[in-house]
Amino acid sequence: MKLLLLSDKESSYLWDFYQPGRLSEYGLMLSCGDLNSNYLSFLVTMGRAPLLYVHGNHDKGYASRPPEGCDCIEDRLVTVRGLRILGLGGSPLYSGGPHQYTEQQMARRIRRLWFQLRRAGGVDIVLTHAPAQGYGDGEDYAHRGFAALLPLLDRYRPRYLIHGHVHMNYGAQMERIHQRGETTIINAYERYVLDIPEDKP
Repeated sequence: MKLLLLSDKESSYLWDFYQPGRLSEYGLMLSCGDLNSNYLSFLVTMGRAPLLYVHGNHDKGYASRPPEGCDCIEDRLVTVRGLRILGLGGSPLYSGGPHQYTEQQMARRIRRLWFQLRRAGGVDIVLTHAPAQGYGDGEDYAHRGFAALLPLLDRYRPRYLIHGHVHMNYGAQMERIHQRGETTIINAYERYVLDIPEDKP
């Protein structure tokens, strides 16, 4: 199954210059935040595949006008098409805006999910906005990663952590993919296609 990963920048290929059929190959779409609500509504309408999302630190407009037809999975573990997906949006606290968390707050959010994780028998994909500390995060204060995500990865060993927040054009040496143990960490900036064999989620 092909997954369309999205974050931070609307793709003109999929929106402004969209052509029928461009979304037909995807079985699932995942948004890591900071995207126009109308953009996500457009994609789920044209693609006809489920679209799950978490909040970015600039998604304050979602409160009054959430993406139509999409499912917010903040602080939830859901199973979609055989994949157990956990949502933990938001960025580290840097300006006091919405969807910003201290390390302690993020660690508390993760602890509250233990029953869902236990009941599901683990997790396949962790969907975040900010990256894990040391794995694709930025050097500036606003784009640092969460250290609280590292114990989650080490204990439950999800196959993927998918994030946004750090734009690929921030530096010429930016790498999209990192590895920590058994977990592949992917920066979903703008769009990225992930192909997962359906018999091995």
